[in-house]
Amino acid sequence: MATTDPFDRLRALAMQGGGGSSDFDLNPDVKLPAGRKLRQAAVLVPVVWQGGEARVILTKRSSALKHHPGQIAFPGGKQESFDATLEDTALREAWEEIGLKPGNVETLGRLPSHETVTSFNVTPVLGRVRADFQAVADPGEVAEVFSVPLAHLTVPGRFQVQSRIWQGRPRSYYVVPYGPYYIWGATARILRGLAERYGG
Repeated sequence: MATTDPFDRLRALAMQGGGGSSDFDLNPDVKLPAGRKLRQAAVLVPVVWQGGEARVILTKRSSALKHHPGQIAFPGGKQESFDATLEDTALREAWEEIGLKPGNVETLGRLPSHETVTSFNVTPVLGRVRADFQAVADPGEVAEVFSVPLAHLTVPGRFQVQSRIWQGRPRSYYVVPYGPYYIWGATARILRGLAERYGG
């Protein structure tokens, strides 16, 4: 798969740097409070070679969770004091949430951070899953584990802008549907940034 292997490309784009994004990108009228404090968090963007193609592993969050219940998300969470780096946070959370062992992941680099409406500064860590694995979902956090072809998520034209009422006013956000899965919000915005880079 030397000529079609996307991982070198992913590694190169993760090294590009660049500005971050936020849940407010499509809502310029929102005024963010000065001096707001963001909690650091990280997610793993796990890419696995499966069935002759690269696929991105995603989760459907438990409906019982406090933050973003029932939404499609990357495995991840807030940085703890015992996490030496944000990469450690992303790998630990992936192990806890879906049973992906840290030793089975080659970290390729970081994507630009993303600020959420829940006051997290989320750093996405791109990771290559070295070998296929059987996902084991933590029932307290994850309702389902599934994957989406990378080729589907790296076409900017597949992303839509939709809106809903949030705190009494319309809020716009990105959506990238896939089959029965409604991928939106922070996850879709991070993927949109990846698509913009990957297609460039």
